[in-house]
Amino acid sequence: MALRVAAVAQHAARHPAPVIVVTRILCISFSPISTDARVLRQIAVLAEFGEVTTLGYGPTPPGATAHLEVDRAAASLPQTTGGVLRLALRAHRSVELTAPGERAGRALLADQAPFDLVVANDARALPLAVDVANGAPVWADLHEWAREENTASAAWRLLVAPYMDALCRRYLPRVAAVTTVNQSIAELYRERYGVMPGVVRNAIAEQPLTPSPVEGDQVRLVHSGIAVPERNIEALIDATAALDERFTLDLYLMGDESGHLGQLRRRAEGVPRVSIHPPVPPAELPATLNAYDLGVYLLPIASLNHQLMLPNKFFDFVQARLGVLISPATETSALIAQHDLGPRLTDHSVAGLVSALSALSPDDVRRYKRNAHAAAGALSSAADQKVMRETLAGLL
Repeated sequence: MALRVAAVAQHAARHPAPVIVVTRILCISFSPISTDARVLRQIAVLAEFGEVTTLGYGPTPPGATAHLEVDRAAASLPQTTGGVLRLALRAHRSVELTAPGERAGRALLADQAPFDLVVANDARALPLAVDVANGAPVWADLHEWAREENTASAAWRLLVAPYMDALCRRYLPRVAAVTTVNQSIAELYRERYGVMPGVVRNAIAEQPLTPSPVEGDQVRLVHSGIAVPERNIEALIDATAALDERFTLDLYLMGDESGHLGQLRRRAEGVPRVSIHPPVPPAELPATLNAYDLGVYLLPIASLNHQLMLPNKFFDFVQARLGVLISPATETSALIAQHDLGPRLTDHSVAGLVSALSALSPDDVRRYKRNAHAAAGALSSAADQKVMRETLAGLL
């Protein structure tokens, strides 16, 4: 027995057990990450490369090894009189890391071991990401054109837009990788900040679905999303009321019954062909939408982000094998025309939607749904996952 023990000891000395090194990745997003579809897709790919710690609002998202929850009341932009004044005076360096959400994030990260990679989702996360990276590479994923994230707000235009511009000027040339949602917005970042982002669209995974049958001459319209005034959902209700009996509209909406959702529900009460449903989890959305014929979205084009949008809804509609009607926007309209996914809209008006829909035949609707099925592979997240994996392989 003693000889056997000695032999085992000698073997262990000559062949030590391998040291397992775990890659630690920090993903920062000042959003409710568990319902943020883009960040969830990002986390799924990050998890292939290491353990992922997320920092943001709400509960632990799927795929995260650990989650550092920031109080929802802790805003990601300055809230104090002094902070707002510094924004007004363009004292942008003095504003960094002073917002309640940033301070909370720093406190939560204070006792964390070093990370091998930090991902900053949107420009507002850049100061914290670079601060806590301690020399590790930082990947900036910009979900839209940062300067015009909320141009409907005068306070944003006057105070926050210049700050977003300052953050991009200061940090984008310093980070190890940059991605954004489409080629048009990537070109804007190249022209203004001298960086060339990779393109990671908001596409979802290809779904194992086929187009549902078109029932006679009936046309089943559908829309899903947040019930807020900026989304122009009332125009969809008014258009359905103006259309003939062939058309129905189903709305799957998130929102507060005491707010805009309640207003939409009251508006729809006099239109029996309009139904409002509770929201559907992102993973279940394509299968739910598959029962319909045409996905509709009439966002008014009020900013450069709107003009260049390539929204989640477009990809949701395609994966659900629906025809697509979306108000005219450079990137989205080009893909709709390229794949013949739906009629061309000239604006976001009720009259324009009514005119386009009234001209459709059942064969048109069938063709659009078939074309969505044919395009589902090309318009899935496979290409975007490839970009993310190549980015991560280069960084790690």
